[in-house]
Amino acid sequence: MSDDEPSDLCQRLQQGDPLAATELVHRYEPELRRAVRVRLTDPRLRRLLDSADVCQSVFAQFFVRVSLGAYDLQDSGDLAALLMTMARHKLLDKVRWMKSLRRDQQRLADADSQVMNQVTERQPGPDEQAVHNDLLSEVRRRLTEQERQLVDLRIEGHEWEEISIEMSAGADALRKKLKRGLDRVSEELGLAEMPE
Repeated sequence: MSDDEPSDLCQRLQQGDPLAATELVHRYEPELRRAVRVRLTDPRLRRLLDSADVCQSVFAQFFVRVSLGAYDLQDSGDLAALLMTMARHKLLDKVRWMKSLRRDQQRLADADSQVMNQVTERQPGPDEQAVHNDLLSEVRRRLTEQERQLVDLRIEGHEWEEISIEMSAGADALRKKLKRGLDRVSEELGLAEMPE
């Protein structure tokens, strides 16, 4: 496993390097799963939610956003903190969703077991890669022209300060604009709140 800094990993992910995704998951998943398990204190929720589900959901959202240049991570502390925050929010979303449905817990547990039994391989196959590419294409299609321009500049490796000079706008304002655009598209596509 390489000792790439998060900015290098993010750049490799933006360029479509599948080994970067594998490396990132191997590096951060154990700590992320541990943090989720610690927060799952209710035994009823532990039967219905698994730390692997939450982590998989976090990584899916992270990979979409990093592929579009949404993050400016400089060190492993930044990346770890971001993933932990995403996991905490994802866990809260899943718990709220489950509680709001007030479904029969046994039925949910049975469905959850079936889903977990179907997840056998960690490496994405060609069909999963195609789905990922289709999702990225749909996200790009739903972004505004300026948001797509920001994505392209970030993927090319430009820092926010460089982009702000080129676009004659504040770096923070542009970063927030892209974040709002990605949040909007995530919500439109059902990636934001609905547990996977």
